[in-house]
Amino acid sequence: MSNPFSSFGAGSASNAAASAGPSAGNRRAPQEGLSYVRGDTTTPLVYKTIPAMFEQAVKAHGPQLAVVFREQNIRWTWYDLAQKIDEFAAGLLSLGIVQGDRVGIWSPNRMEWLITQFATARIGAVLVNINPAYRLSELEYALNKVEMKALVSADAFKTSDYLGMLQTLAPELATVAMQDRERLALAKLPHLRMIIQMGAAPVPGMFHYGEVNAAAGPAHRSRLDALSKALGPDDAINIQFTSGTTGSPKGATLSHHNIVNNGMAVAQAMHLGPADKLCIPVPLYHCFGMVLGVLACVAAGSTMVFPGEGFDALSTLSAVSEEQCTALHGVPTMFIAQLQHPDFAKFNLTSLRTGIMAGAPCPIETMKRVVADMHMREITIAYGMTETSPVSFQSAADDPLEQRVSTVGRILAHLEVKIVNEEGRTVKVGEKGELCTRGYSVMKGYWNDLPRTQEAIREGWMHTGDLATLDAQGYCNIVGRVKDMLIRGGENVFPREVEEYLFRHPKIQDVQVFGVPDARFGEEVACWIVLKPGQTCSDDEIRNFCQGQIAHYKVPRHIRFVNELPMTVTGKPQKFVMREAMMKALGLQAAKTA
Repeated sequence: MSNPFSSFGAGSASNAAASAGPSAGNRRAPQEGLSYVRGDTTTPLVYKTIPAMFEQAVKAHGPQLAVVFREQNIRWTWYDLAQKIDEFAAGLLSLGIVQGDRVGIWSPNRMEWLITQFATARIGAVLVNINPAYRLSELEYALNKVEMKALVSADAFKTSDYLGMLQTLAPELATVAMQDRERLALAKLPHLRMIIQMGAAPVPGMFHYGEVNAAAGPAHRSRLDALSKALGPDDAINIQFTSGTTGSPKGATLSHHNIVNNGMAVAQAMHLGPADKLCIPVPLYHCFGMVLGVLACVAAGSTMVFPGEGFDALSTLSAVSEEQCTALHGVPTMFIAQLQHPDFAKFNLTSLRTGIMAGAPCPIETMKRVVADMHMREITIAYGMTETSPVSFQSAADDPLEQRVSTVGRILAHLEVKIVNEEGRTVKVGEKGELCTRGYSVMKGYWNDLPRTQEAIREGWMHTGDLATLDAQGYCNIVGRVKDMLIRGGENVFPREVEEYLFRHPKIQDVQVFGVPDARFGEEVACWIVLKPGQTCSDDEIRNFCQGQIAHYKVPRHIRFVNELPMTVTGKPQKFVMREAMMKALGLQAAKTA
């Protein structure tokens, strides 16, 4: 595989925290009045691959319950899970998947997702997470950007017909002979050689998931251990697409070293152990589910409990109660939905102790109710981004509640953070600036995108685009965003990406997208549109134009047609003016958050 980072010194970022040596000690509190903190370095980082981490868990906890998929009626021990992973990994080998090949997974939370995560890592293939909400244009871009060789796809989820979309993009599938399914030649997807589908009914041109398991022989299975041992912790192993401010999504590329250590760090912050059961209603395609959920459980030997394919408040409450889960993850909207469910009081949640709330600012009253009514006395708040594997800050399980509802905690071990002004200088404690992270967690780069990698990572520092402050004890508070990104129900929405799609509409002359407060989702997508002369258009026409082409959470909810946009003297759109005007028109106030 060609190295897409060969011209960029990503390794300097990965080793920055360790380079100063243990003598740096614990600088979780700022020094000399500057907004710079360094995590504890007394316990060394581990230098191992995902297969090595998983093998250690199997050896230590083999007969114990590893995972529960309630919707699929699956309950597997660590031994069971290891066997399923090896079957699929050997099957991928038999189809010609080798180290470095990109293998996509497009699915909600199913057992096939979990198995694919570890099976690809077992042989060194790079797992590419595809957002289950993606539509045609987003899917086509993602598959081609990383030159994906194979795709593992669900049949459908909610309103998404995955196989139907693939057949739309690749109508040639209908005429592919059985013997040619591992060497597809598709006009719009020129790098894709095979599709593995999960549905029950056979689909022309595709392998069924079960066929892959049956395809391997003893020779393929016998190679697995040697292939795993040949992998390096610094190898790229995962690509996660994150929306970009310049339109197209970026493939944040993470190594074994990145996500193994981050999973271990968050598990330690929650005091997870083999007796714990973590309920994971957050999506696996995101770092929240894959790293803070799955890898944290592998690190600690805890049981993973998946209540359903997607989040549902009732199924989550049922899973926690019936499985006696001790931990629960979620974004604030998920916790709000559970607390507000009419049957909430019927469930016994006293087994809960900890978990992570992340993905969006947490309303103070929600946090208090989670602690009091859901018994999550040790719940933690986490902050980070996909590009940093993801967590940089996390509150401790024993932090005072006031700290947990007003900050995102303190820096994790072996990481550095500084808050800088527009000139790149570190600001004083308490002053606002852009948060920059350095250390083992910083991604290798954006896949095959050196310019945007160099823009994001400078001298080893990942520039997050978030405005933050640090207090004298090292607690961090996220106070805004340098860029215009908004967060709707835990999903990052970059206005420029939506704008560039809307510009395709033949009636639109100009458009600006921004966020406004929303009681349910935290923020909601709004836009102002200037139509071309002589054109008329309706809100529904704009929404219908978006349906099936961009993810549902990016589709504007609030639309206003205007004759012109407010601009600065230099011609830059004033989104804050539009936001304030839209909030006034809708009778909205800025949400009070932690």
